[in-house]
Amino acid sequence: MKLKPDFKSISFKTFAYFVLFAGVLMILLWSLQVLFLNSFYGIMKSNQTKTVAKELQTSYAQRDEEAFANDVNNLSRSYDLVILVGTYTGGLPRYYHHASLPVDNLQFYKDEANYLYSELKATGETSTERNPRDEMDVPRKMFAYATMLEGTDYTDAVILYVFSPLSPITSTAKIMTAILIYVTIISLVLATIISLYLSRRITRPIRKITGSAERLAQGEYGIVFKGGHYTELNQLADTLTSASIELEKSDMLQKDLIANVSHDLRTPLTMIRSYAEMIRDLSGDNPEKREQHLQVIIDESDRLNALVNDLLAVSRLQSGKITIEIEEFNISEAVRSIVETYRIMEEEEGYHFVVDCPATYIVYGDPERISQVIGNLFTNAIKFCGEDRVIRVSLSRKGRTVRCSVGDHGPGIAPEELDHIWERYYRSSSNTVRTAEGTGLGLSIVKEVLTLHKANFGVDSTVGVGTTFWFELDLIREEEDAANG
Repeated sequence: MKLKPDFKSISFKTFAYFVLFAGVLMILLWSLQVLFLNSFYGIMKSNQTKTVAKELQTSYAQRDEEAFANDVNNLSRSYDLVILVGTYTGGLPRYYHHASLPVDNLQFYKDEANYLYSELKATGETSTERNPRDEMDVPRKMFAYATMLEGTDYTDAVILYVFSPLSPITSTAKIMTAILIYVTIISLVLATIISLYLSRRITRPIRKITGSAERLAQGEYGIVFKGGHYTELNQLADTLTSASIELEKSDMLQKDLIANVSHDLRTPLTMIRSYAEMIRDLSGDNPEKREQHLQVIIDESDRLNALVNDLLAVSRLQSGKITIEIEEFNISEAVRSIVETYRIMEEEEGYHFVVDCPATYIVYGDPERISQVIGNLFTNAIKFCGEDRVIRVSLSRKGRTVRCSVGDHGPGIAPEELDHIWERYYRSSSNTVRTAEGTGLGLSIVKEVLTLHKANFGVDSTVGVGTTFWFELDLIREEEDAANG
């Protein structure tokens, strides 16, 4: 099968851009060769001639005839110039000629000097220039420049004449053209080779990343993406590697969630089925046993209902379907109200609940959701409290915020597990015995609600000492006359 080139690929476009760049560069070189060589050469020679004339003006002003003559000879040889110095007395010239002046052409340069002198005298200027012609009116390739060295009266002055022969550049241009042809061919070949190399070098790591991404899309998580020799590709590879690791973690959490939910659903369903069968087969005619068995069914149904409600709450919070209604509310009153609902456990099960609330704090938040947070933290403390069964709920001012803390004297949480306790169904490795059953979603709900509030929250725990969960809300005002718990 014949493969068609992908004209939209990075490889092809990189190759095409490099070749196009080389082609444009060659066109530019040829344009400079064909269009600007002659004019550029003439401009450079004229500027060079004027520069030499200024240097000789400076040298002449020193009034050292020998040094001036040496400068004239040296500059004429260095730049291949013909230099004449004309002195005028009563308008009659006397010329001095120096190096680089062919003797057989002396009269030609004198005639040119006479012409330039006439131009100076006619215009009243101190310098002039021209491209002279010979007696047959054929252009002579030469630039002529005249400038006054001394005197203000043209009939009594010293004038410097500098002639710069413009060598025929036709043959030079042909040689340069031939060289440029070879340069063009070699440059285009090298550009093609380099373009192919660079395009493959750039796209090779991209292809590798694409292949790894396809494996990731097929469910192969935990892939380490490799970049290449470029910062952007390395950053992309690192980002995809992080995404792969996070997807692996998410996949593991999802599997754990399914396993835990299945386990938590299976137990009450089994209990419900078993006790329903017992009622049908054994205790249907015994009112006392029937009531006990029915109570078990009711309790397990309530447990199932709580589990489903918590799962639904977590799902809705994470999907953004639940919005919070921020308003002013009394968090001190909310804390006392929640603790009061558990006071019966102090009498029946020996718990001791301490409320440390030195003032009435009015904060910003969703009263219903924050009460849910406090309730979940309090319930969690009940599950994991120590032998003293003491649970402390405290409110304290922290600058412009109010911190709510729920602490216990339980077994604590190992430092390496603190970051995971907010995950659904995560179970600490601490050797604890729960005194109450739960759905395993309480702390996950706490995290989602506080995240929606953009509140600071965290946990402080020491193994063998206890654990304190806390969160902070923006304070509106504080009333000093609140009752202490």
